[in-house]
Amino acid sequence: MEDYGRFLVLLVSALLVGLVSVIFSLVWVFHYREGLSWDGGPREFNWHPVLIITGFIFITGIAIIVYRLPWTWKCSKLLMKLIHAGLHTIAMILAIVSVAAVFEYHNASNIPNMYSLHSWIGLTAVIFYSLQLFLGFAVFLLPFAPVPLRAALMPIHVYSGLTTFATVIATALMGITEKLIFSLKNPAYSASPPEATFVNSLGLLLVIFGALILWMATRPYWKRAPEKDAKVLRPIGGTPKGKEAESTVTNDSNAHKSDLRISSEAARKQNLKLDEAGQRSTM
Repeated sequence: MEDYGRFLVLLVSALLVGLVSVIFSLVWVFHYREGLSWDGGPREFNWHPVLIITGFIFITGIAIIVYRLPWTWKCSKLLMKLIHAGLHTIAMILAIVSVAAVFEYHNASNIPNMYSLHSWIGLTAVIFYSLQLFLGFAVFLLPFAPVPLRAALMPIHVYSGLTTFATVIATALMGITEKLIFSLKNPAYSASPPEATFVNSLGLLLVIFGALILWMATRPYWKRAPEKDAKVLRPIGGTPKGKEAESTVTNDSNAHKSDLRISSEAARKQNLKLDEAGQRSTM
């Protein structure tokens, strides 16, 4: 891997920032917001920021870069797909539970649902994330989709995954700001009480975590290399991968074999390009 040392520094930094963000969310709800419960009250609402930060941001970020970890490159493509999809599934479940907590709290407290920009964008992100996860399973995990289809959908898959991740972080920033404005009365949010400063710091950590993940996920030289045992598309009469045609005693036969090897090599490069696109799924 090119620039392996820098990748490790960024990876460790992202993990530390992400873990600190999760800890900050727990400190916020237990120290400032009465803790967690499932009773229809404010403590039930507190599940929302904790689960969004833990699942929808931290676990999703790890799922995005799991293919980039060089020590996993010796693992099979199927195993890495299962890990990638599994992490995203966990994040999706936690996000759904967090949304359910908000709706139940609002209904119990006679608070209107879906009136703020935060709620609009947040629910949209959950829906798109669900679609992204479903299409990822159908196209990249199950063995039924043809390789050309995977190659065609891969740029859309990658772009929508990274866009949704960035959108979730932006929505979380809106949400914690909205919560502080509604909750802090005496002193008010504008007076910068300790809780406001603490939660603002949490927002900065989320931005840093997102920036680190997006940087690692978009560097082309840190992509997982294609598998060496990929199947090769061979033209009719072409030679198998890694094998040359039997030598003949005539120059005409040697020239013919040379043409076949060139044709086979071109087909091999085309196939590796498609396989590389099919194996680097990022939900």
